[in-house]
Amino acid sequence: MTTPAYLVPKPVGDLLSRLPAYPGSLLFVGGLNLALTRHLASDVTPLLVGKKLRLRVTDTQWAFDFAWVNGRFVASRNAGEADLTIAASAYDFLLLARRQEDPDTLFFSRRLSMEGDTELGLLVKNTLDAIEAPLVTLEQFKPSRVFASLKSRLMPA
Repeated sequence: MTTPAYLVPKPVGDLLSRLPAYPGSLLFVGGLNLALTRHLASDVTPLLVGKKLRLRVTDTQWAFDFAWVNGRFVASRNAGEADLTIAASAYDFLLLARRQEDPDTLFFSRRLSMEGDTELGLLVKNTLDAIEAPLVTLEQFKPSRVFASLKSRLMPA
């Protein structure tokens, strides 16, 4: 059964759409690296190199551009076309990340769209489907856990 769609209220979405895109992309890839990088199979990452990905949040008019560089996701400026654009509402992205909704269900109900490189889109979808655990849990964003992760990256043992 499909979860009912929730949209950010239009006045809030209009306000959020005025925020600059690049700082948002920096924050987004920080979370993406914390949540996803450790789950990526070694045969997937070479296929991401040189590809510009865009995540577009439809109800806030945010677009986060990023690419895979040197073993991690990095933010890029919203210039030009992306190789793959994935679009949905903020709520639907949260449902996907928490494994509370299936991407195929959202796609066929027209709540999720993919534009651009079809092969890359299938790679992303299949890679995310292969990850069994929820990608987003509140536990991983506890300050102590975030600081420990940052410390291990900045000061390797």
